[in-house]
Order: sequence, then C-alpha cells, then structure tokens
Amino acid sequence: MILQCERQHLQNMKYHEFICDAERAKSIALSLLPVIGWLKIYQIKEWLLSDIVSGVSTGLVAVLQGLAYCLLASLPAWYGLFSAFFPVIMYFFLGTSRHISVGPFPVLCLMIGSVVTKLVPDEGAHVNITGLEGLSIDDQRVLIASSVTFLVGIMQLVMGVLQVGFVVMYLSDTLVSGFTTAAAVHIVVSQLKFVLGLQVPGISGPLSIIYTLEIIFNKITSTNVCDVVISLVIMVVVFIVKELNDRYKSKLPVPIPIEVIMTVIACGVSYAFDFKTTTVLYNFSYEPPVAPNLQIFQQTALDAFPMAIVGFAVAFSVAKVYSVKYDYTIDGNQELIAFGVSNIFGASFKSFAASTALSRSAVQESTGGKTQIAGLISAVMVMIVTLAIGYLLEPLPKSVLGAVVIVNLKGMLMQVRDVPYLWRRDKPDCVVWLGTCIASILLGLDLGLAVGLGVELLSIVLRVQFPRCSVLANIKGTDIYRDRKDYLKIYEPEGVKIFRIPSPIFFANIEFFRSKLVEAVGFNPLRILRKRNKALRTIRKLLKKGDLQWTSKGFLNTSCGPIRESEDDSNVEELDLPTDFKDLPARIDWNAELPANIVVPRVDLHSLILDFAAVSFLDISALKGLKTALKELIRVEVEVYIVDCDPYILEKLHHCCFFDDEVQPSMFFVTLHDAMLHILEKHPDTSEKKSGSGKVKQMGLTIFTELCYAVN
Repeated sequence: MILQCERQHLQNMKYHEFICDAERAKSIALSLLPVIGWLKIYQIKEWLLSDIVSGVSTGLVAVLQGLAYCLLASLPAWYGLFSAFFPVIMYFFLGTSRHISVGPFPVLCLMIGSVVTKLVPDEGAHVNITGLEGLSIDDQRVLIASSVTFLVGIMQLVMGVLQVGFVVMYLSDTLVSGFTTAAAVHIVVSQLKFVLGLQVPGISGPLSIIYTLEIIFNKITSTNVCDVVISLVIMVVVFIVKELNDRYKSKLPVPIPIEVIMTVIACGVSYAFDFKTTTVLYNFSYEPPVAPNLQIFQQTALDAFPMAIVGFAVAFSVAKVYSVKYDYTIDGNQELIAFGVSNIFGASFKSFAASTALSRSAVQESTGGKTQIAGLISAVMVMIVTLAIGYLLEPLPKSVLGAVVIVNLKGMLMQVRDVPYLWRRDKPDCVVWLGTCIASILLGLDLGLAVGLGVELLSIVLRVQFPRCSVLANIKGTDIYRDRKDYLKIYEPEGVKIFRIPSPIFFANIEFFRSKLVEAVGFNPLRILRKRNKALRTIRKLLKKGDLQWTSKGFLNTSCGPIRESEDDSNVEELDLPTDFKDLPARIDWNAELPANIVVPRVDLHSLILDFAAVSFLDISALKGLKTALKELIRVEVEVYIVDCDPYILEKLHHCCFFDDEVQPSMFFVTLHDAMLHILEKHPDTSEKKSGSGKVKQMGLTIFTELCYAVN
C-alpha cells in the first residue's frame, strides 16, 4: 500500500511538471519574444514621435551604409539594402536591446568579402561547387555570401540555444580594439581602388593586403582624376561636418546627415556632367528566397565561425553600453538567438551577415530613439528606397561610397592612440593589442583573430604562471600589511616573514611558487634539513666511537685529532625525514655552535605566514607541491601559518587528506593580523628586537587578549 501511494505521488509530480499554466506560458513567451515585455510599457505619447524621427534619420544612414559596406563584401551595392532590411525585422521581435541599429558592419562585410573572393576570385579558376554552374560572377558571389550568412546564423542560434553567450568574454576590449584597427586598415586598402578609379582584383589570404597595395602602386598612373577629386571633396566635407556634429551635439536637435546630403549632391552632379566614373547600377528590387548551398557550408565552416563570434561580440558590446546608460538588462544568449534567426532569415533573401555599426547606433540613440520601433521605421525607409526611389541612385559614383566608408573609419583608426597608454599601464595588454593588430593585417582577419586569441590566452597563462609574489610588512600603528618595497615606515618582527601569493596555485606555477618562497625566506629548507640530518648522523657515530661525550655544558670533544664530518651519503631518503633526537641525550640547538668541525647553516626564521587571500583555487598537483613545501619548512623548525584562505579551498584540503601529524589545521587563521598577534604572543622577544616595536607588540597583545575574551 505504501509503495502504491509513493508511485502515485511520483506520477502526480511528473504530471504537474508537464502542466503548462498561464504563468509558465507567459514566462516562455517573454523569454522567446522580448518585444512583448517592452511593448507593454511603451509610452505612445512620449516615445512614438522620437522613435519616428530617429527611425527616419537612421534609415537614411542605413541606406547609404548598406550601399557602401556592400562594396567591402565584393557584392553588387544594392544587396547591402537587403542586409539593412530583413535582419532588422526579425531582431525587432527577438532582440533584447532597444537602441542598437541592426544591419551591415564593415568588419563583418570585409570578412565575408574575403571568403567570396577566395571562392570566386576576379581572376583565375573558381572553386568547383555544384549549383554555381551557369551563374554570373555576381550571382555566384551573392549565393556564397548568403550561404555563409545562413551558416553564421545557424552557429549563432545553436550557441544561443546551448546558452554559451559567455564566449564573448574571451574577447577582451584590448583584443577587439587591435582587431578592429587592423580591419580598418584592410577596409581603407580595399576602398582605394574605388577612390582612385582603378581595376584591382580581389585578393584574399595571408599577405593579401601587401599584394593589393603592390597592384595599386603599379597601376597608380591609371588613376581616374574625377574619382580622386570627388572622393577628396566628400572626405573633407564629411570629416569637417562630423567634427562639428560631435562638438555641438548638445546644441543640435538632430546630427546633420552630411553623408546623405553629399550623396544626393554627388548623384546630381554626376548625372548633370556625366562623369566618366564607375557608378552604382540600378537593380533595386526584392528577390524570391533561395536555399543555401550545402557544399558552400563545407568550404566555409572555418570562416563562418569567427564571423559568428565577431558579429555577436560587436553587437553585444554596443548593446551593453546603451543598456547600462538607460538602465535595462540584455540577455547575451537571447541576443545570440536573435542574431542567429535574423541572419538565417536575411540569408534566405540574399542578404549578408548583419551585426551593428557604432556610428549607425549612435545616430539612432542620439536622435531620440527609445525602442526598436525606431529600427523598424528605419527598415521601412530602406524598403521605400529599394522599391520606389532607388533608381535615383543609379548615377552615384562608387568613389563616393568608398570615400564615405573611409571617412567613417576615423574612430577605429584612432584606436592606435591606445598603444602608448597600454605600454605605460599594462605591457601584456599592449602585446595583445599589437599582436592581434599586426597578425590581422598580415595574415587576414580570420587568422589574425585566432592569433590574437592565442596571444591573449598566453598572456593570461603567463601572468598566472609567473605572478608577482611579494613579501609583506606591517604599516606601523595599523593592522594593514602591504608590500614592504612600497613603504618606508614599516614594522617587520625578527624571525617572521609574510609571503603573499597573488594568483591561483596549480600544476603550471607550483614550482615557480616554491622557488619564490625559497627566495623570500632566504634559504632552501630541504638543503638545510639534509645538512642537519647528516650532522646528526655524524654526531651519533662520534658518540658511538667515544670521540664525543655529553656533559652538563654540552658536547665535549674527547678526540686528540680533528674530527671530520661524515661523507657517508647512503640512505639519502632518510636525510629528507624529520630530525630525530630520540637516541641523543638532548635536542640540538642548530643556531648554536656545534661540536668539532660540524657546520650547519643558521636559520633565523621561526615563523612564516602565507597570505592566501588571492588564491582562488588549488589543483591536485598544487596540493602535493604545497604539502611538500610546508613539510620541508616544518621539519627545519619553521612554524607555518596560512591566512585568508577561501573556505572552498579549506574544504578541498580536508577532502584530499591534506592534513597529517605535521601539517595540521591549526596553522590556518582567519586574517593575517590574527596570525601576527598569535606569533607575537608565542615569541614575545620577537617584537623587542627593533626600536619602537614594543608599542606595536603591546597593541597587538591587547587586541589579542580582547579577541580571546570575545571568543570565550
């Protein structure tokens, strides 16, 4: 009967687990569709007009950037408008950020362009992929770009479902800064052919930037003067007006859309004077959805993964800035899902991978955008241009787009100013920046990112493996302990050392830790122990032979000739055991004069404090190495104390049978000052040997007594 009741209870529990009540359905809907959460609190009167103004302004910028950044992907310019439309629609429903502007991002476009030109180069044989036969070069490249984008979306969606949004944490600000600076250099070089009006084939792979510059310099005499003049005028005017926008942004209700204005003027001038330049040919219309090519998946899987990481990392970083500014939360895993679905949906309509651009997001936020309704309206603006007035952009010279791209790279290029600051403040971070930037410039963005991650992880390993250990001292009149190298008025009791370990202890740094500990105490405890045991062995032999006798005044040498220390090295293992005085008439004071010519180095240290405040974990190898080091010190009569140890570590020590007759739990103290008070109590003469230390001792003993009364 009891078993039957229990079985029925378990069945009821399982049944309730699968009941989908209203609250659970609401929670699931809000997690999958964050738009429901902020639409409920949408303030129509206060926010709608701001979102409309912001959406129109952002839409104009998105149109121009879509056309310009599409050139980086080596695709016909109008496909950039698809990337400024389709992904925005899906992000509106699934994204958690209310302020970022989703669409083309120059670095991501350049990474796509490198894959496109690798599979379908301007010159040379194309990769043999089923499904590309009979298509023009532009159509082949569009299919490759959309297939890669589809794969990027799948990777982001899978990472979001698996809750691995934390992967972006491995991309430090320093690494991203170096990577984007290198990407800006690549972008500038890639746009030179449009600015100069040259025919330069797309080149991908390591050293592609060198080869591209070589071709440009060889063809420099064929420069189109009209393109150069137009580009220079556009860059100068846009740069000046953007600087004015930044300087007077508090006074301007809306930033001057200078890129849009100059584009309209350039179109009119080009149409009126019929410049002999390369123009954006009109073919603006939406196309039916297409399926991705599975063979392209196989060819580009290794290229798609860094795109998925970079696209998400940049968007998440920008979204985090605005979420902190406007006090709302964003979910990294939901952002991965949002961008994954957005890229999958956009790729089906021949758009390429989307992320966000800081400049475009800044326009959306600075013009009053409150929610993603502004993003939706910007997508509507892109749709209007695509379907209704796109033909007006037909005479637009590509040199204008190239100039707009270059002038918008100012922020990324100026990151090079971080290098002197990093060198002064943190040299390992500076090495990460330089390593990532140089590798990305020379090897390409995909390999450069991998090299940057490797350098970053190596710098972390080296910092943890070779930490800056220090010897602490008490700041006089306080209970504060700091590195003795940094202060003048310090108190160091005789015979006491405080050693601080500023990192986790694990298999890779345990030997470094032990060597630094030996350096701090000033002697090798194992060597001292062996010398003492050899001296004991010699004394026992001399006592047995009668060459030594014990008297009330100590050992007496009864031999007429000199006594030599034993050179017997048999049973070396016994030399590492604790010193044993059981068959001797008395314990030996190793710091006093020893009989005959026996010499053992003095050990003036009687107490050692290990500060474990910064030790976050210990592995098994570290436990063994630490226990060996502690035993060696204890066996040469040095009392060891461990302070500020994390409870998790202490629990692990108990589970791993760390303690025995020599290494005992009583060596652990809650704080460093508690351990020092205990030492001053146990060795009262320690604090008398330095001038002015009597007061410190008295203060310490008073506090120690109060603590004892409080405990009792």
